[in-house]
Amino acid sequence: MRFFTKTVGVILIFFTGSALAGDMPDKMVQDAAKEIQDLLKQNHAAYSEDHKKLYAMVHEKVLPYFDFGAMSKLVLATNWKAANESQRDRFTIAFRDLLVRTYATAFLKYTDDKIVFLPFHGKPGDKKVTVDAEIRPASGGPAIPMSYRFYFNKQGQWKVYDVSIDGVSLVINYRSVYAEKIQKEGLDALIASIEKEDPNGELPSSKAAAANKS
Repeated sequence: MRFFTKTVGVILIFFTGSALAGDMPDKMVQDAAKEIQDLLKQNHAAYSEDHKKLYAMVHEKVLPYFDFGAMSKLVLATNWKAANESQRDRFTIAFRDLLVRTYATAFLKYTDDKIVFLPFHGKPGDKKVTVDAEIRPASGGPAIPMSYRFYFNKQGQWKVYDVSIDGVSLVINYRSVYAEKIQKEGLDALIASIEKEDPNGELPSSKAAAANKS
């Protein structure tokens, strides 16, 4: 998981602001990128000193744009079918909180990097689209290619269900790691281990709030 630990924080940078029903994901992403970077620059010291404030911002501004229920289902794959409702709910919430806790602090490293969006090929009527972008480090070095996969849900909203970083899918990456652990120790043991990974405090109301569901 080292590759994603170092780079996947940027997957969440783009999602804040208003998502109107008529907006295509590329517009949502571009509008959101500027707003979230402005917030990071304005509050960099506060977020660095108190990660709970950073988590609160992410919880409010970012989480609504990801369908963690759909992501969890894809990550667990066949193990999702075998899981009961309680296990599914626990895994979805634990997985969501893990991603935010682990990667939110990576925000602070990307405030000065340039975000470049590649030509968007989606069109009205599409139910699934991909938004491609690059993070060009302010310090120089190769750009980091990113792909954001959206689907249009039954509530008329665009939601992210997977992200690829430098050609590596977040969903597939976690699926392979978790499948091995489930095979050795079982799903309940995996969930318990994720729930214990709490390096800097819980997300606001994370244990009481239900995770997004498809």
